Amino acid sequence: MVAAFRGEGEHAGGSSKQAVAAAVIGNVLEWYDFSVYAFVATTIAKTFFPQGGVAALLNTFLVYGIGFLARPLGGILIGRYGDVRGRKAALLLTIFLMASGTVLIGVIPSYASIGFLAPLLLVVARLTQGFSAGGEWGGSTAFIVEWAPEKRRGFYGSFQQSSVVGGIVLGSGIAALVSTLLTSQQMDDWGWRVLFLLGGILGPVGLYMRRNIEETPAYRRVAREPAPAARPGALSPFWLAARAFGFTINWTVIFYIFLAYMPTFAQKFLHIGRTDSLWSNTIGVVVLMAAIPLMGHLSDRYGRKPFLLLCCAAFIVLPYPIFAMMLSGVSLPVFVLVQIVIGLMISLFSGPGPAAISEIFPTRVRSTWMTSGYALAVAIFGGFAPFIATWLIDQTGSPIAPVYYVMAAALVSAIVIAYLKETAHEPLG
Repeated sequence: MVAAFRGEGEHAGGSSKQAVAAAVIGNVLEWYDFSVYAFVATTIAKTFFPQGGVAALLNTFLVYGIGFLARPLGGILIGRYGDVRGRKAALLLTIFLMASGTVLIGVIPSYASIGFLAPLLLVVARLTQGFSAGGEWGGSTAFIVEWAPEKRRGFYGSFQQSSVVGGIVLGSGIAALVSTLLTSQQMDDWGWRVLFLLGGILGPVGLYMRRNIEETPAYRRVAREPAPAARPGALSPFWLAARAFGFTINWTVIFYIFLAYMPTFAQKFLHIGRTDSLWSNTIGVVVLMAAIPLMGHLSDRYGRKPFLLLCCAAFIVLPYPIFAMMLSGVSLPVFVLVQIVIGLMISLFSGPGPAAISEIFPTRVRSTWMTSGYALAVAIFGGFAPFIATWLIDQTGSPIAPVYYVMAAALVSAIVIAYLKETAHEPLG
């Protein structure tokens, strides 16, 4: 992933290459820590919620979603910190907080050992992770896009999202590997903890990578200049953040329904084993990660909006037939193929997405307001997506119910994007 833009870095200088590489690697480690929870959700349910069944799974996904409630607060506070103190300072803070929350999950005793204190500590750990993730996404997006050469923001920005997916690949892959090597009983007893304790090793690596990076040229430029007077007719930062909020709804729902929730759906309704569902999810996510830079590159040439709108259209039209086909009974190879197709569909948004959402904002307020709008949408619509999917199925009795949530999210974002100005070929404000 880093090697893909080494040649491009020569156009922006060696500092550009090194800074973006450090941000990308740190981002991979951050999102490994945050995403691995979803891949062992069924095991966490047994460990911390003794009531069992659907109720335990709902509680597990509720705690998963609670982590996202802290993201808007992290987005506002760490985003503001990034606008005042710089992108680098914010990125160092986020990776420290994420590693701390991840290790805490790995060492919390079970409900059988300490009772109600166990799920309470689990909530504290997820809130810490969520606060960090709220600042990380916007901080790293602003950092990478601001380092990008003028006509390569889509390509460079795509590595922010590709590194997010890389962290999920790492989490899904390691979860699948551990599940393969251990028995089901070993996985339930202690194997799942290995996935979180590994975050304690990865955290210092990310801190080391980010400690020596340089501040972005765009941030250094605006830090030296007085704040300009507001232009007549210009939207306030609040309304720009509202656009980012609507922009993000489709992005976050498809991401967390089809990547975070899908292994649980496959195990529960398609009767695909835990290990097979994790490996198939990993394959689909790897395809997504590989396709994202291509879509980012194409958006530099043809514009952001065509790809963003095509993705929204795909998730309005295709989810129902895809889920109906899977529920009619599919073999593992067919399920893997479905995961690959979904990964390619998501890449249409994730490739141009980081550059497109960054280009909504001027540099002076980008970190604060972009992060706030994005994180709030993720908290409401993405973090609770697995919970909402599980609840919809439980209430309707139909495993196909989550598709209506996906289709509604895609429709809302399509309307917002249709009214956005095309910014691919304009200077970064």
